[in-house]
Amino acid sequence: MQYLTILGATGSIGVSTLDVLARHPEQYSVYALSAHSRVAELAAQCLQFRPQRAVVGTADAALELTRLLRGQGVDTQVEYGVDALCAIASAPQVTGVMAAIVGAAGLAPTLAAARAGKKVLLANKEALVMSGQLFIDAVHDNGAVLLPIDSEHNAIFQCMPHAHGRAPGAAGVAKIVLTASGGPFLTRDVETLDAVTPDQACKHPTWAMGRKISVDSATMMNKGLEVIEAHWLFGAPAEQIEVLIHPQSVIHSMVSYIDGSVLAQLGNPDMRTPIAHALAYPRRIASGVAQLDLAQVATLQFERPDFRRFPCLALAFDALRAGGTAPALLNAANEVAVQAFLDERIGFRHIDRVIAHVIETVPHGAASSIEAVMEQDRLARAAAQAYIAQRLAA
Repeated sequence: MQYLTILGATGSIGVSTLDVLARHPEQYSVYALSAHSRVAELAAQCLQFRPQRAVVGTADAALELTRLLRGQGVDTQVEYGVDALCAIASAPQVTGVMAAIVGAAGLAPTLAAARAGKKVLLANKEALVMSGQLFIDAVHDNGAVLLPIDSEHNAIFQCMPHAHGRAPGAAGVAKIVLTASGGPFLTRDVETLDAVTPDQACKHPTWAMGRKISVDSATMMNKGLEVIEAHWLFGAPAEQIEVLIHPQSVIHSMVSYIDGSVLAQLGNPDMRTPIAHALAYPRRIASGVAQLDLAQVATLQFERPDFRRFPCLALAFDALRAGGTAPALLNAANEVAVQAFLDERIGFRHIDRVIAHVIETVPHGAASSIEAVMEQDRLARAAAQAYIAQRLAA
């Protein structure tokens, strides 16, 4: 029996994880669940899975969750705050941790899981984007197991498992190819993107995701963050990472080898596939996903991304090459800009301008400690907020 903590249980990844776990009750048990503010949804999950502990973001949310659970006769221990998240990620009883909290908020508990030597199922790409070598060192130094959940990185992992954690050249890898759907605006006239609304940006053509990550997909910043994540997961420099737009989202990523071979992982676009793969690795378990019918798919299309349409992708490559805390600045500025867009305070095409301004004006530092990274995160957020306020006042 494996005992799991799910960080971000009410999000799309958390819900999909619980769906897979429910199919295999003889193998998996839920030790703890967390959510920030979706108390009613978390209460329903606790009622079904009966975890020992549940963590929310605030004291008020904890009181409300406790009231709901006790009313249903559920004795799950309720806690709140970052320290509680770190505690359920590192508890001795825990076998594995699904790290699915979106954004910088997921860094501390994910790092706590790595330092506790857990099996870390990484869906929170920001942990690697922000802390990079610090996170990889924590995994290696503490005997943790790092398994990628993003469909792209899970695909790469499946296509070159023996190279995981080593330089790609050691396995004869020529390049890593990350596929991208292109989001909802792949064919829309670039000159009209200023008029995009939040609801339009959140209508992803393939995946059902939260609003923040949906906007990231529309700008292709999500793919940019995945480029940085791939660098740390697989030891590949920027020059060995390529992005291809593949609207069908059937090929999740590819690995090209020096002998001319290209290995690809294919499947229906459903996050339960990489979740089930990582949960059971190196075995396989049923995920609930239908088998892929290539005859029905019929056509697979590819094209190179246009950086004029997707400037956020270019900014991410630049941040990776710059190194140090540049990726942390990129991530923080993006989080602020996307939230401002969702709040209808700035336009869609202002997102990349906010990010570019922050990277240009906030001095990059060395990612020498988590404290240094979080200070750069703070500075970037302040600079982004100030820039947005200045533009609104103009």
